[in-house]
Amino acid sequence: MKRVFLIVLDSVGIGALPDAAEFGDEGTNTLLSASIYKGFDLPNLASLGLGMIEGVACVKGEYNGHSDYGRMAEMSRGKDTTVGHWELAGLVSDHPLPTYPNGFPDELIAEFSEKIGRGVLCNKTYSGTEVIHDYGEEHIRTGKVIVYTSADSVFQIAAHEDVVPLEELYDICITARKMLSGEHAVGRVIARPFIGEYPNFTRTAGRHDYSLEPTDTTVLDRLKALGLDVIGVGKISDIFAGCGITESYPDKGNEACMARTMELVEHDFHGLCFVNLVDFDMVYGHRRDPNGYGKALCDFDRWLGDFLPKLGDDDALIITADHGCDPGYTKTTDHTREYVPYLCCHKGSNGNDIGTKPSFTFVADEVMRLLETE
Repeated sequence: MKRVFLIVLDSVGIGALPDAAEFGDEGTNTLLSASIYKGFDLPNLASLGLGMIEGVACVKGEYNGHSDYGRMAEMSRGKDTTVGHWELAGLVSDHPLPTYPNGFPDELIAEFSEKIGRGVLCNKTYSGTEVIHDYGEEHIRTGKVIVYTSADSVFQIAAHEDVVPLEELYDICITARKMLSGEHAVGRVIARPFIGEYPNFTRTAGRHDYSLEPTDTTVLDRLKALGLDVIGVGKISDIFAGCGITESYPDKGNEACMARTMELVEHDFHGLCFVNLVDFDMVYGHRRDPNGYGKALCDFDRWLGDFLPKLGDDDALIITADHGCDPGYTKTTDHTREYVPYLCCHKGSNGNDIGTKPSFTFVADEVMRLLETE
């Protein structure tokens, strides 16, 4: 193969892993919850074998008989975006990244405040929309930045664009990223700018993630070292802190990222096009909106129907996910520990049921094999 398109449907899990109870996620199933959407119909994903995967009974439609399908378990001790993508790229994380259910240590916050020259508000686990509602007025009045976290390994900094200009907010995040190392090496520092007036504050598209660099070599590094193209679409470059990326298109949202991928299939390149579709997770999963989630899956499936005919004889397509975020699970609004699907189509595929793979690293191995680098 000359080109591999790897599309991550961010958070589209397909059922709880055997160890889900250890994460508080027993019984979760993101895809099943999303299937309550009245118009739920995924004929193109079904044609690739999604409905053939063990445990997937909610997807109807005719399988084409030529695509590989199956599911993968996460070996890493985590269920977040960073760890999930790293494992897809061949890097298993033996230890979970640090989380702060009770907020960050006082001494760390004090050091951060001193370095940025501003006070800090909140320092708790919080919903991103609720935190600006509850602290936005005080932030505007005092100039203090809003720091919060979630069940994920994240240090999030919210600020109104009229109080803290974007460039200053990004500099503040860079300061935090440099500080958060060693035992406090969180997966991501996230800039969360917002605008508006109380009570109608709204977050903007100026979000930017400052990720921890991968702790070892990934398939992206290996491909780049071989002189192949590694194109990131959406937040891929952010997730890997730019490591192993040769070209980046940091488009925001599913629609923009799908449009970009449709453009790239017309380009001549040799290597990997790695795409993240974040809206499933960010817009529908965390907000526990199963109908919106189901509709977004249908929108992707329709796009896929237009994309598949554009693949050439030397192209392969892999569709998978990085974790779950069950929109029907009401105990939390966090990610859920689930199996993820694996679908792969290319000329010459015999339509193999790969069963259940013990690690997402199967994807990295397949990318290397498909690009005939081994």
